[in-house]
Amino acid sequence: MSPITTHVLDTSRGKPAQGVAVVLELRESDKWTELARGSTNADGRIANLLPAGTPLQAGIYRLCFATGDYFQAQGVRGFYPEVEVIVHIDDPSGHYHIPLLLSPYGYSTYRGS
Repeated sequence: MSPITTHVLDTSRGKPAQGVAVVLELRESDKWTELARGSTNADGRIANLLPAGTPLQAGIYRLCFATGDYFQAQGVRGFYPEVEVIVHIDDPSGHYHIPLLLSPYGYSTYRGS
C-alpha cells in the first residue's frame, strides 16, 4: 500500500465518489513536482497513489482533486472546480490517509488512519 492514500466521499449523495482524478505533488523550493496521479475506484479510494517502492520523504505535499470534472459527470453544477489539500509530512515512515468529504458547495478533510 502507498504511504499516502485518499478516499473521497460525496456527502450529497451519501456514496463514495468514483472517478475523481487526483494528482499528488511535492513542494521543492518554490515549485511543485508531480509524483503520481490516479483516479478513485468504485469505493472512492486510491490505495496505490505512489508507485510501489517510491520512498516518502519529509516535506510539503499537495493533493489536487478534480472535483469539477466529477460533479459535471454526475450532471451537477459544483462551486469548486478543484480542491487542493496541502499537508506537511514530518515522519517518512508513517502512513498518511487524507480523506475528502465532498458536496457541490463545500468540502472537508482530515488526517485519517
